[in-house]
Amino acid sequence: MKKLIEDYLKAFNEPNVKIEDIEKSAIILLEAWNYGRQVFTCGNGGSASTASHFTSDLLKLGVKAYCLNNDNISRLTAITNDSGWEQMYVEQMEGRFNPGDVVVGFSVHGGVGEDKAGEWSQNLLKAIDYAKTHGGKSIGIVGFEGGMMRKSCDASIKINVLSTPLVESWHLGIAHLLCELIKASTVRPVKVCRSCGRIQIYETNVCMDCGGFTFDQVAGVFGNIEDLKRGIN
Repeated sequence: MKKLIEDYLKAFNEPNVKIEDIEKSAIILLEAWNYGRQVFTCGNGGSASTASHFTSDLLKLGVKAYCLNNDNISRLTAITNDSGWEQMYVEQMEGRFNPGDVVVGFSVHGGVGEDKAGEWSQNLLKAIDYAKTHGGKSIGIVGFEGGMMRKSCDASIKINVLSTPLVESWHLGIAHLLCELIKASTVRPVKVCRSCGRIQIYETNVCMDCGGFTFDQVAGVFGNIEDLKRGIN
């Protein structure tokens, strides 16, 4: 038991992640935040929970984020039943995805390998391809050798260990790091609606909640209430 613990902890501390890959991914997300683009996250199995967690953290920062795993369980099961598992993410993006939006896919194998249901993660690969053909960008957060996602995404972060538990654990750590990078880089003016108090991006002309036209200008990270306490005259 002791050796297993020692080996696991040693491998956990040696993921060999490239810093430039993280920077490139963070820049894509920052651009999406800055221009009000949408970020769609997705993953299968354990990666589905990581995608959901990442979405929650992005929303706290004011990013327009949607998790394609749990946005609507009725919709998910309807697509799977009617169109097949491979279409599960693409069909949710249709009619919602705009040029400049971003897809972030989490996958241990990156689309390599297969089991009883066929090749793994084909729904992720279709979502990435959809983004590419509709003027968007994609980020793949992968493990092992990276698979097709490593090759096809605009940016990718690879956890270079051959262990599913370790890769999935590191994926959540990377998601948290990306959010910290966004938080550290996105201090700018925002507006508060005088009618309802809704905080929104400075470029907004009409309140997203009540439709009001009058605002008070403040400064800080959009979505971070503590930073919004600093006022601008």
